[in-house]
Amino acid sequence: MRRSLIRLVVLSLAVAIVALPISAKSQTAPAKDAPQPAKSPSAEVLAAWNDIGRRLVDMAEDFPEDKYDFKTTPAQRTFAENLLHVASDYCLEISAIKGSRVGPAVEPEKDLTRKDYPTKTSVVKLLKQAVADGAAVIQEQGDAGLTKESKSPYENALQHVGAAWAGTIEHAGEHYGQLVVYYRVSGMVPPESRPKK
Repeated sequence: MRRSLIRLVVLSLAVAIVALPISAKSQTAPAKDAPQPAKSPSAEVLAAWNDIGRRLVDMAEDFPEDKYDFKTTPAQRTFAENLLHVASDYCLEISAIKGSRVGPAVEPEKDLTRKDYPTKTSVVKLLKQAVADGAAVIQEQGDAGLTKESKSPYENALQHVGAAWAGTIEHAGEHYGQLVVYYRVSGMVPPESRPKK
């Protein structure tokens, strides 16, 4: 009986010694693969804002100036008018969120025009400035700014600033998608779809 007890103790120790490194590995493996912590809410909004802004600016700089007045169908805006439409929306929303005018004066439902921005250079400059202005306001207001309310520039209603940023980013994304079609119909590959170097 004593021999059986000794064998049982030795066998138990052997199992414990073998299992210990396996157990230690399984406990440390998830830590190595743990996800990065979430950014602050305003940092996430800023990243989304800058991403769509960069994509649109890349297109504005890349698309040939002699095709800036191209449109896929007569009912559509031209390539340049799409960019001016986004810039107009940016100026309206940023101004509403900040509480003071940012960028050129824009009225709801009246976009900035080719008459005022007749060259590729002028359109690119306007769009770059609007993206930079929005980024500055997001950073300035931080996380607390996302829960504030601002008056919608399009209707007589208040909106939470976080929702205003989300809507503006989504709206810009719609126009980005539309401009991808302009590229493809023109036989061109959009900058974002090209192989990375």
